[in-house]
Amino acid sequence: TGKLLKESDKESGHKKTITSLTKAADGSHFLSGSLDKSAKLWDTRTLTLIKTYSTERPVNAVAMSPLLDHVVLGGGQDASAVTTTDHRAGKFEAKFYDKILQEEIGGVKGHFGPINALAFNPDGK
Repeated sequence: TGKLLKESDKESGHKKTITSLTKAADGSHFLSGSLDKSAKLWDTRTLTLIKTYSTERPVNAVAMSPLLDHVVLGGGQDASAVTTTDHRAGKFEAKFYDKILQEEIGGVKGHFGPINALAFNPDGK
């Protein structure tokens, strides 16, 4: 219907534009990515903030593993800076985090521009 049902707490919300949203396979929570260099894990029912994942770059894409407690964040700086940045500087990488502990557990480097889309295979492989 387009009717606003509930709003999240503005203090815990993103400070810049939200660029990506994804819902957990069981629907219990969702993950948002933002230009404010963070991703946030939210409770779907209450809209309560559960975790914040901070990065060095704007987050353009987020994904959650359907089987493991892992999230992946991708992004990079804006297009105006792309031509002046060496891809080896780590500006365009995907980072994997433990969803519960918020610790970085890995990453993929080598992209030549910002990452704008991410996905896990639905069967988790």
